[in-house]
Amino acid sequence: MLGQGFVSAAAIAASVLFILSLGGLSNQEKAKRAVWYGIVGMAVAVFFTAFGPGIGAYWLMIPMILIGSAIGWVVAKRVAMTEMPQLVAALHSFVGLAAVFVAWSADLERMRVAAAKAAGASMEGFSAFAALVATKAPDELTFLQIEVVFAIFIGAVTFTGSVVAFGKLAGKVDGKPRQLPGGHKLNAGAAALSLLLAILYLNGAGFWTLLVLAALSFFIGWHLIMGIGGADMPVVVSMLNSYSGWAAAAIGFTLSNDLLIVTGALVGSSGAILSYIMCKAMNRNFVSVILGGFGGSKGPAAEIEGEQVAIDAAGVASSLNNADSVIIVPGYGMAVAQAQNAVSELVRKLRAAGKEVRFAIHPVAGRLPGHMNVLLAEARVPYDIVMEMDEINDDFPSTDVAIVIGSNDIVNPAAQEDPNSPIAGMPVLEVWKSRVVFVCKRGQGTGYSGIENPLFFKENTRMLYGDARESIDSLLSHID
Repeated sequence: MLGQGFVSAAAIAASVLFILSLGGLSNQEKAKRAVWYGIVGMAVAVFFTAFGPGIGAYWLMIPMILIGSAIGWVVAKRVAMTEMPQLVAALHSFVGLAAVFVAWSADLERMRVAAAKAAGASMEGFSAFAALVATKAPDELTFLQIEVVFAIFIGAVTFTGSVVAFGKLAGKVDGKPRQLPGGHKLNAGAAALSLLLAILYLNGAGFWTLLVLAALSFFIGWHLIMGIGGADMPVVVSMLNSYSGWAAAAIGFTLSNDLLIVTGALVGSSGAILSYIMCKAMNRNFVSVILGGFGGSKGPAAEIEGEQVAIDAAGVASSLNNADSVIIVPGYGMAVAQAQNAVSELVRKLRAAGKEVRFAIHPVAGRLPGHMNVLLAEARVPYDIVMEMDEINDDFPSTDVAIVIGSNDIVNPAAQEDPNSPIAGMPVLEVWKSRVVFVCKRGQGTGYSGIENPLFFKENTRMLYGDARESIDSLLSHID
């Protein structure tokens, strides 16, 4: 058993490591080291918490840690990079559900202590948390109950919301926005009832209020995320990440665990900031997105004229061989086809021929922030040719060839040209301003978000249909 001094010191050390980890993840070159900071920080946190004062039942805890670690290892090894967004959503759901269970347990312990005190019974044999509760003054117990309410509400919303987000990202749930009759009024009504139940609970109504509160919160999380379309799922995943952090922080206050408070606050605040940045990059209203797309559609989208003109790999290679400058725009289609290594080889051959090749990365490319950056880093693409949208967008007019690999919304000119488009006003990569654009795409569908793209019908656009990896492999054989 470790003393409280060791545990407090470990909490400070783990908190510093978590901060270093978050800071390092903002830079591709430092990201790998930053991940290790997070791993070590979590290992320190788990070890010193598990063996701190007042902790017992190791016969149950240690097997659970080992089993959970083994499951996590197997899942992480099996999950492909394309499935990482839904894995993140699934992990958020675990945090939310854990917060609900801990909050329920905390209130049951509070009631058990109150009953023991009323009966004049000894506190011997009670848990360390119960002993802590027994020392609290009435006003402190009220704050404990408030923390329990917050943990249950946020945790339950996070759980069911994350389950729905997982389903939509994995294709197991329809990506279109769907709500029950009444729409946002149902969410508002459930939220109002939740507030009423919280007031009743704080005035001594009993444990049943927490059970009903959790049920209502489960409904809100489910209905809220069901009402958000697939195009907004990257923001939703980021926001649910924030919710899971605040749920953890609330439980940290309940358990008087400083490390859980710090960690939850870091996750909660960083997730909220990232969600805001992503909404700005998509010209989405932050509050509108997190409330289930409140506001509705703007009107019928503009009709698209023309036709999609196909081209083969030999035709694309001919243009590339004659080009001096090339910009590649990767999207989720590249991830699905696992074409990043073939793309990396294409870049190597083009650069060896003396051509300027760069990547243009939109802030919400893929289904998770940084999705494309990770794939390109995995394929050993040099960091210095991977450019953010603001750095490279002005260069398209002077570019000979733009290659779009599995992207749709982030290169859609309707964002600028059609005020009724669902993505109107969204900053996009202006690939159509290049001399010629080649779009690598499976077929003529509208993609995950279901939004038609006028880029595919422009006179300077040619469509290279087929699996992205197979198309790029075929293209490689024609490059000089």
